[in-house]
Amino acid sequence: MVRVETCVGCPACGGPLVTDLRRGEVVCAQCGLVVAEAMVDTGPEWRVFEKEKRVRTAPLRLVVKTDMAVKAEHGVQWRRLARFHRETLHGFERRLAKIGGEIRRVKECAGLAQSVVEAAESLVKRFFEVVAGFPPEVVAVAVLWTAAKVAGVPRPLEDFLRCSKASERRVKRVAWRLKEVMKLGRLSIEDYVKMLAARVNLPAPVVKAAVGLLERNRRVLAGKNPWVSAAAALWLASLKKLGLLKALAEAAGTTTVSIRKAAGRMRV
Repeated sequence: MVRVETCVGCPACGGPLVTDLRRGEVVCAQCGLVVAEAMVDTGPEWRVFEKEKRVRTAPLRLVVKTDMAVKAEHGVQWRRLARFHRETLHGFERRLAKIGGEIRRVKECAGLAQSVVEAAESLVKRFFEVVAGFPPEVVAVAVLWTAAKVAGVPRPLEDFLRCSKASERRVKRVAWRLKEVMKLGRLSIEDYVKMLAARVNLPAPVVKAAVGLLERNRRVLAGKNPWVSAAAALWLASLKKLGLLKALAEAAGTTTVSIRKAAGRMRV
């Protein structure tokens, strides 16, 4: 934007001064002398009022989506193009599309965060050869389960299995393969305790007591299911509160019998 100043003349030749708001300079229109520079525009912010220019742009495409994705979002004229696109997809892209659809379906059912879904879809692309040969529903549950652990928000496997027809044995097999190639370490037992405590609304003192109880019984609980161990520690730390055992079993995706057995092995 350029504005012509008529009230003040150039100090060198007396010519009219021109204010260039984009460059922040005041220059003479005749001799080109820069009278002022590094000016700050104190006027109102520039806005557009035309309807055509106020249309929002499309959201950023995630890197995990297929690179040649075509959606029939614009009516009948795009359906033929979408059908042609589906018919010409390569096997890699077709399988990615199936797994991605299953991931989004399980995400809606289990109530997962979008960041976990994006991490899961990224795992599918990075380790496509590792998960090759398994059904899309098995791969979807395995990568979501693994992505939740990596993100620091572990969830019991039962939360995902109740939203899918995948076999638990095959899901664990795919998850074990991903763990081997990713070289994932075990999560701290505190993460499982905090997650369960948040689900059943237990106070912080109970969580602290449960963590201390698990630390004292670390050798006894080595190799055991961390969800069962965390639930047993919370149950003992709450002094076996009435009705809490069933709530912990549902939150941990296990049974009350398993929690009682784990609690019996602990030394209070």
